[in-house]
Amino acid sequence: MPIVPVFMYHHVSPKKDDMITVSPQTFEAHLQHIRHSGYKTVTLDELAAFVTGAGQIPDKSVVLSFDDGYLDNYVYAYPLLKQYGLKAVVFLVTGWVDAATVANSNTKDITEELKKTAVSHDEAKKLIAQGQFNRVIMNWDMVKEADASGLVDFQSHTVSHKNCDLPMTTELMSELKDSKEALEKNLSKPCRYLCWPKGRFSSGAVEAAKNIGYKALFTTQAGVVKKGDDLLALKRIAVKEGAQWFKSRLKVYTSPILSDIYLKIKG
Repeated sequence: MPIVPVFMYHHVSPKKDDMITVSPQTFEAHLQHIRHSGYKTVTLDELAAFVTGAGQIPDKSVVLSFDDGYLDNYVYAYPLLKQYGLKAVVFLVTGWVDAATVANSNTKDITEELKKTAVSHDEAKKLIAQGQFNRVIMNWDMVKEADASGLVDFQSHTVSHKNCDLPMTTELMSELKDSKEALEKNLSKPCRYLCWPKGRFSSGAVEAAKNIGYKALFTTQAGVVKKGDDLLALKRIAVKEGAQWFKSRLKVYTSPILSDIYLKIKG
């Protein structure tokens, strides 16, 4: 029976000075290894069907996920996904995408600017704090283009990236509900999946998300996805820089025996 690693990316950028950015060369090496070693990238719908026993997936299955919706995902990751014909999911902070769209920057100009002057994660956070979302976050035109390719799925990461481990309030309910509605309105398809910002959530937030209509919830807790797992607490693997790191972890995390041993040692 297969087990599935859901790898968690944030940035794909040539400006790497943190633990959550991989270079375009590294990301391409990841995709090359997936493609040439017989692994398959599966969608969240396929993953959820596997977990519940409603569907089957190949033994060597993997999910590639991105958090936040950074512009570099569109500039660097998306073209590589198209080149190799592999699938990924991006969990969007929809309020940030709205703000990037309102800025109405020319897509070609803003992407060329990012290619000339790459932005680090710390710099991206500063630009977001300054309201310059269009310089670091995808706009809806970019999202719609990538979605139409059939290779990139977009799901919820709340409206404004607020912590969801607090007592549920009307504001926090809106974070969950409004992001879902924004995605459904802009992409004309159901939004069934949510990833918790910074991995923070409470039992009340889980219950609220379930009632709002989310089918599965993704955490930052390290682990793999197995048949029969709780769809409301799916685990992921944080990605690190390096092609060899990815090759070794992909082998470990798609082996029931090796993953069990490794996660026990690591945890």
